[in-house]
Amino acid sequence: MERTSLDESLDESAVAEPGAGPAIPLASARHAPQRGPVNDQMSFDEVENRFEPAVIEPGRALALADFSPPSVGAGDRLARFAYRLGLPPGALNPFRKRGRTRLTATVTNPLPGDEAAGKALRAGHFLLLGVRSAIADTEFSGPRLSPPMERLIHGFGWLADLESAGPRAPNVAVAERILATWLAANPKPAPGPAWNVGHTGHRLLAWLVHAPLILSSADRKARARVLLAIAETARWLDRQVHKADDKLDEVAAWTAITAAGLLMEDGHARRLYGEAGLIKALGDLVGDDGGLLSRSPLGQIEAIERIVLLKACYAAVRTDAPAQLDTILTLLVPPLLAMLHGDGALGSWQGAPAVAADRIATLVKASGVRTRPLRDARQWGYQRISAVKSILQFDAAPPPLARHAREGCASTLAFELSHAGQRLIVNCGGAAVAGGQIPLRLAQGLRATAAHSTLTIDDCNSTAVLINGKLGAGVSSVEVDRRTLATENGSGATRIEASHDGYVARYGLTHRRILILRDDGLELRGEDVLVAAGRKGKRGTVGVALRFHLGPHIELAQGQDGFGVTLALPDGSLWQFRSARDPVTIEESLWADGQGRPVATRQLVIQARIPRSGESFSWLLKKMR
Repeated sequence: MERTSLDESLDESAVAEPGAGPAIPLASARHAPQRGPVNDQMSFDEVENRFEPAVIEPGRALALADFSPPSVGAGDRLARFAYRLGLPPGALNPFRKRGRTRLTATVTNPLPGDEAAGKALRAGHFLLLGVRSAIADTEFSGPRLSPPMERLIHGFGWLADLESAGPRAPNVAVAERILATWLAANPKPAPGPAWNVGHTGHRLLAWLVHAPLILSSADRKARARVLLAIAETARWLDRQVHKADDKLDEVAAWTAITAAGLLMEDGHARRLYGEAGLIKALGDLVGDDGGLLSRSPLGQIEAIERIVLLKACYAAVRTDAPAQLDTILTLLVPPLLAMLHGDGALGSWQGAPAVAADRIATLVKASGVRTRPLRDARQWGYQRISAVKSILQFDAAPPPLARHAREGCASTLAFELSHAGQRLIVNCGGAAVAGGQIPLRLAQGLRATAAHSTLTIDDCNSTAVLINGKLGAGVSSVEVDRRTLATENGSGATRIEASHDGYVARYGLTHRRILILRDDGLELRGEDVLVAAGRKGKRGTVGVALRFHLGPHIELAQGQDGFGVTLALPDGSLWQFRSARDPVTIEESLWADGQGRPVATRQLVIQARIPRSGESFSWLLKKMR
């Protein structure tokens, strides 16, 4: 089929804003030699072939973090070794009198909770992701809770919410009542979510950070029971930390162990033990560019939160934290910033909802790290282009390995685009918070390739989506090429080309996607190419669908020829989407907002049946006057 110019098929009303430059981003490197004249009516390939682009290297190189244990003296090394073997803290000094269990300092919490959820607790309800659950009707033992509710209740994350709800006095009674109920339901370690290593690590750290809420009772016996529970939980974690489900849970456990060593009497050996284990676990969790190997923005947030809370414990006892923790925080924050759109909220990747901007801003401020977003993260895998008011996020890496994934998604070569804080193209997101207002039965579908703005073949996932958040066979390698481009008049664009092999084994086809975002942010040009790879790519036909999930509250108007759709954004701006090869249809979709609520949206779909020898699909998204 003869390739047509996308600009020829645009409606006459689709005119770029004054001063925006030519409609097509010209594919050249800045100051690169030009092969011939260029005009606005050229096709995708014709424009690219006029220039010889040059690869632009990443803007900066990241120094690798030092993940070796903190340097200590011979005596401390011996104490740490003895504690790791299971010897009690007094083994090295048997003549020292042992004191009663107590906490030595009060921690100032740097991460405030949700005030509305705290007030709901005072009214007798847990409030999570917009869903209320009566405390009196909550099952505190057994696997009957949804995963998000398990994390909240067994991890005691609700203590931060309660602390934010107002004066301490009425909150203490609520906290003590819920804690007493939980302890009665879980008197000792047993199989089940209550004693999951990750949940237990979160719980112990929450008890230590929010000790005034649970240790202010006038009843000495009640205080003694809570202190005993803290001590026994810390001892249990000492022995079970290596049995965590994944590295992020292990990090949560090590931070709690270290905090217990800092805040509990005679905790010096435990602190040394915890610091060494924590630094090693972080080394196994974090990639060279600072992104978690799970590739999960929610995991990135959790890791930063754990370290920030632990540093608050160091501050409480007026002790300097190991330098490695500051180094790791410096690595962790830039990749998280790269996942933010113009509204300051999170992109929808690896099951994450669009976490609200205020939560992200509070976390980054508490980290003490002042830096810029990571632009070109090869191991973290998310490419970011910032063009004036537009931000493009592109998944240009294989999905996480099964041992790292929590809510792994088959999202390779998907992208999101926002302009002036308005989201145009999104992914559905929300799989990681299913069990709230998003039903659990939708979790698998939200992890599928079709729930992301990319191409699918026969509605199959590019990587197999398994149960329990894991992933199977599929994409094993992704090739990425990022370049800057320039036109004769000095304007330019950024071009990213990536390809994956997720469909090679089943269909013999490689998916290659090219995205070109103009430097003024007003035009995104794309081409999706299926290239035959081996014998399987030469016979028969397959069904192909390109899906572009739209942001919330966008009004649509279908073009008369069926190849274009006009998008009216909530801020009043108009954009036009055009397909060069096949008609565009409009289907229903959903998007998970910052509260984990499903918002009804729509998606633009280009469908076709193509030969296994391959085919290409060009499209254009452009701001209108």
